[in-house]
Order: sequence, then C-alpha cells, then structure tokens
Amino acid sequence: METRSNSNSYIGDVAMRKIIEVSNVSKEYGGTGAFRALKDVSLDIMEGEFVGIMGPSGSGKTTLLHMMSTIDAATSGKLLVDGHDIARIKEKEAARFRRDTIGFVFQAFNLLDNMTVRDNIALPLSLNNVKAAVILSKIEELAGILGIIEQLDKYPYELSGGQKQRAAICRALIASPKVIFADEPTGALDSKSSSEVLECLKSINHKLGTTIIMVTHDATAASYCDRILFLKDGSIHGRLDSDGNKMELFKRILNMLAVMGGSNYERL
Repeated sequence: METRSNSNSYIGDVAMRKIIEVSNVSKEYGGTGAFRALKDVSLDIMEGEFVGIMGPSGSGKTTLLHMMSTIDAATSGKLLVDGHDIARIKEKEAARFRRDTIGFVFQAFNLLDNMTVRDNIALPLSLNNVKAAVILSKIEELAGILGIIEQLDKYPYELSGGQKQRAAICRALIASPKVIFADEPTGALDSKSSSEVLECLKSINHKLGTTIIMVTHDATAASYCDRILFLKDGSIHGRLDSDGNKMELFKRILNMLAVMGGSNYERL
C-alpha cells in the first residue's frame, strides 16, 4: 500500500513537495490594543512554483513575505520552510539556514558600487570560503541565464536599472537557494527593464526549478506567476491560477483588483 506524506500533494502520480507551509499564522504589533497585520493565514507553496502576492497597502503582504523568509517571527501559528519549523531554529543555525535555503531580491538592488558586478555576485560564496574556480563557474552559468555576461567586469553605477536587478538576482541565486523571495523587484524599473527582469525570473524558475515568491503591486508583473494570492486586511481574500495565457491572467488580475477595490494598483 502506497503511503503519501502530508507534506506532499499529488497531481496524477507526480508528487509535489510543499516547500512552505503556513498554518493559522497571525502577526500583531504593539502592546495593548495591538494591530493585527495578519489574521490566521494558512497556505501551502509547492516546490518549483512562481507565486505572486498582491494586496493594497496595509493588507499584510510584506508582513507575510517577512514571516516566510524568516526576517520576522509570527505571533502565533506554525510556519515550515523546507520542512523546518523556523520558530524552533536556534540562532546559531538561523544564519546557515538562510544562507543555504533562502535568497532575497528587493526593489533596492543593494549592490556595492566599489566592487565589480562579478565580485558582487561572488560575495556570498567568497564569505563562505568556497573555492574560486567553483565560484567563477557558477557566476558564468547564472550570468548566461540572466543575460549579463558582458556586464560582469563593470561596476554597478555603469549599469542600467534592469541590469542591476539582474545582477542582484544572480547574487541571490549564487548559493543555490531553494526559495527566492522577491519584494517589488520591478518597482524601481521602467516597463522595458521590468519585462526583462520578469522574463529572467520566469527563466530561472523553469530552468533551475527555483521556487519564487514575489510581492508586487503591478498586475503585469503578477501575470508572470503560476498563482497569485490576494490579501486584504490581513487575510487571504482570493487566488488566481494561471492557465499559461499571460494576457488572460492579466485581465483576470485586474478584475480581481476591481472587486477588491484596487484603484491604487498599477494597471500597465
């Protein structure tokens, strides 16, 4: 008799492993009369998914991202990342867990202007004393996927915004994380650069199988995702699944935002 783990879901006979499990998670800020940023949120994210999180300002989407990425701790509930209960990880182990499991991409590129792009990308592995030959090989591979081979020996201030973000994505990927958390990764970019960055994210999701969780206000950016979760007032208000038609998903996202009162969203 076949036994199926609770941490797996099945499509046909193919096991889909849960990389993140959020169970009744709440987050409160303040003491008496505390503000509840998240209210008993539950969700699963499968390994290899590209998931978008949308919601108006104050909806709890960034708070949820911070909970899942171990930047902040939940007030109550349970949160597993790659099978680890992150509330129980000891402080000494936390840095290693983040280094080995999680990558971050933010709206601000956080590149060091006094280092070349190559050295910026290499930094996480250099700090962990990985052999130079291994680092250089990984940089070439990832830079090829992200289309920044010709920018490797330049400095960040010589790059366009889109090139900087692709370099930041490359740096986030260099340690082969299982999950990339992206917080408004196209928020500071023009439409052309945004499209290039989103195509790169989609490419690494497909080619490397990296799970990506992206917070965005932008319906165009969200249309690149496999699935979008919509938050409102600290709770999940709805979800949409892609059928592979990006334009159709874009229209459905706009409809969902209209239902939620999304007049403040970008409609690109």
